[in-house]
Amino acid sequence: MAADFRDVDPAELRLPSSRARGADPYKLQRQIAKYGTSVIGMPPVLAYEGSDGVLELVDGATRVAKLLPGITIRAEVIGKLQRPHAQDRRIGDTL
Repeated sequence: MAADFRDVDPAELRLPSSRARGADPYKLQRQIAKYGTSVIGMPPVLAYEGSDGVLELVDGATRVAKLLPGITIRAEVIGKLQRPHAQDRRIGDTL
């Protein structure tokens, strides 16, 4: 299977139910310290695609949504989910 990369607005990615309140503060601070307001050198974020085509975050997009609103980033879709995710909370809703 070929890799599926997409350019996305990180604020539009949906949060998994296990992290409905947003990013882990410790991980977020670590990413801010490492990358600051740059996307250079940042690996693609990982996401799953819901049955409705909406992407659910696995790891790594809150920093960009918070510090660089409107910037698109590269996301790697690593699998498909069987339920729709359009109704789930967006990263942008937690900022």
